[in-house]
Amino acid sequence: MAGSRTRFRRWSLIVLSAAACLALAAAGTGFWSVQRAFPDVEGAVDLPALEGTATVHRDAYGIPQIYADTSEDLFRAQGFVDAQDRFWQMHFNRLTTAGRLSEVFGAEQVETDAYLRTMGWRRVAAQEYALLRPETRAYLDAYAEGVNAYLDRREGGERGLEFTALKALNPDHEVAEWTAVDSLAWLKAMAWDLRGNMQHETERAALLASGIGRDRIEELYPPYPEQEHRPIVEGGVSGGAFHADRDAGAADGDAAPPPRRAAGVLADVGAGLEALPPMLGPESPGLGSNSWVVSGEYTASGRPLLANDPHLGAQMPSVWHQTGLHCTEVTEQCPFDVTGFGFAGLPGVVIGHNADIAWGFTNLGPDVADLYLERIEGQAAVVDGEREPLTTREETVKVAGGEDVTFTVRSTRHGPLLSDAEAAANLRGIGASPPVDSGGDSARKAAEAPGDGYGVALSWTALEPGTTADSIFLLNAADDFASFREAARSFEVPAQNLVYADTDGDIGYQAPGSIPVRGKGDGRWPAPGWDSDYDWRGFIDFDELPVVRNPDRGYIVTANQAAAGSGYEHMLTGDWAYGYRSQRIDTLLAEATRKGGLTTADMAAIQMDNENSGARAVVPHLLRVGAEGAAARGQDLLADWDFQQDADSPAAAFYNAAYSHLLDLTFDELGRDHALDVGSRSWLVVDRLLEEPGSPWWKGGEAEGRDAVLSEALRRAAGELTRRLGDDPAEWRWGELHTLTATHPSLGSSGIAPLEWAFNGTPVEASGGDSTVNATGWEHTEGYAVTTVPSMRMTVDMADLDAARWVDLTGASGHAFHAHHEDQTALWARGETVPMPFTRDAVRERSENVLTLRPAG
Repeated sequence: MAGSRTRFRRWSLIVLSAAACLALAAAGTGFWSVQRAFPDVEGAVDLPALEGTATVHRDAYGIPQIYADTSEDLFRAQGFVDAQDRFWQMHFNRLTTAGRLSEVFGAEQVETDAYLRTMGWRRVAAQEYALLRPETRAYLDAYAEGVNAYLDRREGGERGLEFTALKALNPDHEVAEWTAVDSLAWLKAMAWDLRGNMQHETERAALLASGIGRDRIEELYPPYPEQEHRPIVEGGVSGGAFHADRDAGAADGDAAPPPRRAAGVLADVGAGLEALPPMLGPESPGLGSNSWVVSGEYTASGRPLLANDPHLGAQMPSVWHQTGLHCTEVTEQCPFDVTGFGFAGLPGVVIGHNADIAWGFTNLGPDVADLYLERIEGQAAVVDGEREPLTTREETVKVAGGEDVTFTVRSTRHGPLLSDAEAAANLRGIGASPPVDSGGDSARKAAEAPGDGYGVALSWTALEPGTTADSIFLLNAADDFASFREAARSFEVPAQNLVYADTDGDIGYQAPGSIPVRGKGDGRWPAPGWDSDYDWRGFIDFDELPVVRNPDRGYIVTANQAAAGSGYEHMLTGDWAYGYRSQRIDTLLAEATRKGGLTTADMAAIQMDNENSGARAVVPHLLRVGAEGAAARGQDLLADWDFQQDADSPAAAFYNAAYSHLLDLTFDELGRDHALDVGSRSWLVVDRLLEEPGSPWWKGGEAEGRDAVLSEALRRAAGELTRRLGDDPAEWRWGELHTLTATHPSLGSSGIAPLEWAFNGTPVEASGGDSTVNATGWEHTEGYAVTTVPSMRMTVDMADLDAARWVDLTGASGHAFHAHHEDQTALWARGETVPMPFTRDAVRERSENVLTLRPAG
């Protein structure tokens, strides 16, 4: 993880000139340089791309609601408005997905570009375009026309303050026209960050190679606690379950390490993958999301309620862009009347509601990506004793201030050889522990394979062209559960949990996505590519994926827990989130439905629940061991703690410090690179270990034995907080440690103060924590600062769509110093929301600015 955080901190001296330009602008002497990039929000603008007039209403938060007579004009207008607000974000994202960061940031980005070119995200996106419905292609093309209409009107720094820096970094860089493929490529970025358990796959292999036995590794990845934490759906196909035999196809006993050269190749690839910059903001092992729907039987309005808050990286601007898209008259030719959250650069609304239905997403998290250790002989891969020729293509990475890098991408039957990307970047021997193979007899096959040429190939569902873009527009126009499911059928990657509610009173859930059916193995360890028994056999049929409609208990909760229970015939994954968030939401909803009369305010209150459910198993043990001084006073705090991690809680501050030190002391042999996270996985692991005082994990470290480790964790926590927060434990505050700074992905971690001041968000204190319902994740090896967040929050009452509420992490604008750059952040931190108007009268009532977009002439 460290690589992704430091990637943009290594700069050449030329950046200093960019910093000087920005410092002048931010100081006020360059106010014109800043303001000239702000969007036009009043009056009229001529756009040659339009066929008719479009109108853009913006409310007090700058959130656009767009009206047009045709679908194509609606998306042309959306493209123009997205570019007005967020073009640097769009441009940086397309440079990333195309593997072109080196063109701007120089040689330090060659490794990233080599990996992304090897996977070929943009190539796959280009292939997808031809597979899409004609209507979808027309919408994507119209959106691109709107973006390009914006580019035709502005140049250089008029498009954003970042382009002033870009001019200093690389004066020869040219901004190309936007295309439909640029939009489709962003779906690959979304799929990459939500791809499932690949990090666990490489990590397990690395730990095995480091000498930790397989049995002990399995203790770090326990089975999902189905009896304690309810799956999403239960019983039958409309509530199936996942098959929990995680060792299918594997032999008993510890897996043997592969040959040294094979382990080295796997090590390089594992480190290279971890160094890739996350697409949806900083990553965290606790990354997840919440959504739920409640039947009208339990609501004040008599109609369903829906709540959603996806958990993604904390970045500036936010991943999301709030938008309303309205055909002036809804017809078969112009079927859109929808409001919600989308991605700048992609037409349509990803999460939201129309006049008939509402829907929300959380990550399903199935295992859709496998690494294959390949036996390479020359330009062929060995499979079942036969040589299969590799397919090849040439890629050239242009490097600002340096020479172009040309390399060959080779692929096996399983996918592109990521090990070739490492060779292309000339970054061998990064120093990670060598990962291993597939957990069983395949490990011994690796050791016995003839010769010494090895590579690592990636099989990933997103590397095959698909039709997810179709699904977005079908969802936007769906009007009942049948059309909702038909739209979900096309949502191939990333596989998601979709929750549903409609104005007729129905609620539902559907798990869509392309999910592989494996031969041997379970996808938890890198597999032997030379044995075709480990190949994928196809994909689970959509009609066999978990689905439920109007369950008897009257509500559905999805929070990345197991999709279903242990009777389902298909293997989805063995690496779920462990269900603490989902069970807490379930508990709160069960209590609320017994009372009835639920409102959107009640849903918002649940979204802000800060209970650390994992602490319930740990605190009794912390209270019974010996402690002195500040540590003993810290124990007094824990004795009265309600387990809520509010920002002003002294007990939450002390507990999280103690827990962080507890993990360091207990799992010291894992090393920093593979440290256990502070969220749900460690909660379950530590819970089990606390009942096993003789476990080897309590031995051999700086403190010997369970109780000694607990006492030392308390002592270290008290010492740390005394140094940082003062001598009086009653004055310690969780929020003073647990702060959020939304960071600009490309310029916000440069180490250059003017750049960071100009582009990053203002720090705010945060409540919650990793794997709480209010999931403000943090990495304990880096401190307590927030890295992942509920990236937005939305609550919808199907009885009154104008009463829906929403909030974004930052604001509508991506422009530094703009009034709407971070005007929602303080609201977000306090758990507040703003009105989400839908009907035309409600939009007009809240409209602060109106912009008319006219066709030329």
